[in-house]
Amino acid sequence: MQNNAKDQVGASEVYFSSMRVKSGENLLTKLENLAVKAGIENIDFKHKFTAIKLHFGESGNIAYLRPNYAKVLVDLVRKKGGRPFLTDCNTLYAGRRKNALEHLDLAYEHGFSPFSTNCHIIIGDGLTGQDEVLVPVPNGEYIKEARIGRAIMDADVLISLTHFKGHFETGFGGAIKNIGMGCGSRAGKMEMHAASEPKINAEKCIGCKKCDKYCASNAIAYNNKKAAIDAEKCVGCGLCIGACPTDAIYCSFDADSSILDAKMAEYTLAILSDKPHFHISLVIDVSPLCDCWGSNDAPIVQDIGMLASFDPVALDLACADLVNAQTPVENSMLGEKLAACSHSDDEHGHSHHNSERPDFFTTLAPTTNWRAQIEHAVKIGLGSDKYKLIEV
Repeated sequence: MQNNAKDQVGASEVYFSSMRVKSGENLLTKLENLAVKAGIENIDFKHKFTAIKLHFGESGNIAYLRPNYAKVLVDLVRKKGGRPFLTDCNTLYAGRRKNALEHLDLAYEHGFSPFSTNCHIIIGDGLTGQDEVLVPVPNGEYIKEARIGRAIMDADVLISLTHFKGHFETGFGGAIKNIGMGCGSRAGKMEMHAASEPKINAEKCIGCKKCDKYCASNAIAYNNKKAAIDAEKCVGCGLCIGACPTDAIYCSFDADSSILDAKMAEYTLAILSDKPHFHISLVIDVSPLCDCWGSNDAPIVQDIGMLASFDPVALDLACADLVNAQTPVENSMLGEKLAACSHSDDEHGHSHHNSERPDFFTTLAPTTNWRAQIEHAVKIGLGSDKYKLIEV
């Protein structure tokens, strides 16, 4: 098992379990054992409201985590006398999770019900995404007060259950994104996305209006059947980028994604600063794009395993390292992109093989720099970029 190459003095412990099972066990018992070995039972859950933050998936996307995994954590919390609930906040973009009623409908459709998980669902920022609390950000460089869903801040303990995957704006979606972006109210999500400003290549635009369907701020208009973005209305959520079938919409500057990464880390710090917390990430069905999309592409690597830690930063870095150490799935978006860029043509048309091993996440989303997320999180004291991987 590959480990972080840095000096391990003061390294955070990250526990790992593969997706292989022996006779008499299954993946759910492995997840329970992993959480226990990583120390989840050391948290005082007695009579404590415990928010289990996860993603219920978007309609048409089936890469989200099964509700069976959530029930494992619910049962562990109940066993220790806690009062668990599953939670997420409403989305900034227009979709099936833009208000609490539709959000709950979709969660139930995807199997997340009190009957399957042994607990209720509470949408963290209320009916329309406006039920928020202003929370100070210690050492905040970009954010002084984060806008967090009230129910999440009312909870005594937070557990994050994350599906680790790729993301077109942040490189990957891990624990920091699950917590920081996921727990932000609608205004909070707008604040985090505010630095981004998508642009449109009119020559590529075919006027299909798919981008408009994902825009919750009515920022897209059409002139001569070509899309145009009103910068005054645009909140920079970026959903139009992924919706465009011809790649006509794009982020204009690399720095935008780095600022988004930094703001997510600061939001995460605001949420966790005064709250016991524990984090689990499953590196399975590693789709190239976020679970927010209404579809999912083939996994970019084979299923790797489950990881758990008290440190969300070390956890995210360990997940990223494990993915980058894999052999890409040939018939996937990553495999196709790597094949396309493995040979480059010089000015004379001669092909040259590129033998340098690429980073998978920047290959999928070239305008992103996921390490900015880790670096800023370390800078503000959210966690460590040194970790010790302990196999269970």
